[in-house]
Amino acid sequence: MPQAMRESAAALAAPGEAVGPLERGLTVLRTMAAEPDPRQRASDLARTTGLARSTVDRIAITLVRLGYLRSDGRDLLLAPRLMELGNAYLASCGLPDALEPYAAALADELDESVSIAVPDGDGVRFITQATRRRAMSLAFRIGDLLPAERCAPGAIFAAGWDETDRGRWLARRREDPLDTAFPAVPPRVASSHPDLAEAAFGARVREAAGLGWSLDDQFIEPGLVAVAHAVRDRTGAAVCALSVVSHTSRHSAQSLREYALPRLRRAAAAMEEALRTPSRPGPQPATLAPGEADGGLKAELGPEFLQSLARGLTVLRVLGRAQGGLSLTGVAGAAALPRASARRALITLEYLGYVRAEGGVFTLLPRVLELGYARLSRLTFGEIVRPHLAELTREVRESASVAVLEGDEIRYVERVPTARIMSVDITVGTRFAAYATSMGRVLLAGLPAPERATRLARTDFQPLTRHTVSTADALADILESVGRDGHALVDEELEEGLRSVAMPLRDRLGHTVAAVNVAQHAGRATRQQFLDTVLPPLASAVARIEADLAVASERQYISAT
Repeated sequence: MPQAMRESAAALAAPGEAVGPLERGLTVLRTMAAEPDPRQRASDLARTTGLARSTVDRIAITLVRLGYLRSDGRDLLLAPRLMELGNAYLASCGLPDALEPYAAALADELDESVSIAVPDGDGVRFITQATRRRAMSLAFRIGDLLPAERCAPGAIFAAGWDETDRGRWLARRREDPLDTAFPAVPPRVASSHPDLAEAAFGARVREAAGLGWSLDDQFIEPGLVAVAHAVRDRTGAAVCALSVVSHTSRHSAQSLREYALPRLRRAAAAMEEALRTPSRPGPQPATLAPGEADGGLKAELGPEFLQSLARGLTVLRVLGRAQGGLSLTGVAGAAALPRASARRALITLEYLGYVRAEGGVFTLLPRVLELGYARLSRLTFGEIVRPHLAELTREVRESASVAVLEGDEIRYVERVPTARIMSVDITVGTRFAAYATSMGRVLLAGLPAPERATRLARTDFQPLTRHTVSTADALADILESVGRDGHALVDEELEEGLRSVAMPLRDRLGHTVAAVNVAQHAGRATRQQFLDTVLPPLASAVARIEADLAVASERQYISAT
């Protein structure tokens, strides 16, 4: 159902026990995810959603403090931490973890992009993909939603629709003839005979029901072809569809079917066998401490903080910690919420289509991915890091940078300069010898000992200034201290008058992938004053960056280079 239709229905038929702030907060997130412009102002959101400006302001304050939005002046943007809600669904459904290896192997075998999608209402939502890097990119993003009639998996899923489902689909086509509710696809070409297109889709659905697979011959856009095969559970229901996607420069729809379908069938059969194999029971979901659902922010912010919105989002998070779902008692316990609060949140989430209740067990639905997941999954390393560098620069009034180790040098990959008459003039792409820089030293200190020793042995030490370290033994001692202290200070060793301090930036597995530093002119403060002033905000910025990267990279690789 298009967003406008769903929100109209919500206004008319919300359950009496629905949590208003939760419903309105999700409306704001959903609206921001759907708008073409990632930057929205509170006034824009009030106009788009029909909510009062004061309500939008309180929602924004709450979501910013929870880390799901960030503010940049008067603008609001979705923040990477919001992806933890989509990650919760992907973890709880179990499909990506169980089936991704088969999709990746098929992509390698065919040298074509492969994706897995699940049904979501009268649409198809992607939950994982294995892409091929080509000039003509064919990949969708995890979380993208496509109309069922415009993609190969849609015919497979529509084979299981009842009359109510088909009625919703027809209503959506009448309400949204150009597919504006599906930003991942180009607008549909208006037709004076929509009944013919609907009949054609019906024929494809009947064919898919009999064959178990379906073709997409440029239904999404000219040039894109795909073949999809059903992956069924023990009951015979299609739980997901495995698709191979190509371009007409390499395949027609028929040649792609002939090339890919035999191997697609084998991969789908292997996936079905994997789903039939009982998985080991996972650990019981960790229980939040009392008050952790809102991080104590209610006491700090008072009436401006919407506690019921924070609690409802916590319910979404804890449902992602247990495959197979949780009972009401389990949700309340895991979220450290009163049973009544958990119940009302679940009623609201079920009504909005984010949660399913079946046999007293609550599970997340793929619609959770509409809360910004596809947009945020497009963020690069630099786009994640840059806002935190800007905040750090504003706080310490000095330039802040990120660099990676390449051979015996560091290369600057992000930088936010300060606005001073006298400032450090370095740009993205600049390279320096690693041994003489603060970022180089934390990166060298993060290497395994044998690799670090090899690099030190081949280092060509140059007397850049009278303070520059000049021997491998001296540098080895410095790196040992850096490892213990967690930071590196370089004072006028790279250049006279230049001082900097750096800390390592680690990925979700604890590996050092980059370094963050703050640099200043040495004449502005003593060494100790510099450390006392800069280290605490630098450590805070690094922690925020690492937290965002951990969430954003849970289901995809994000390269710092």
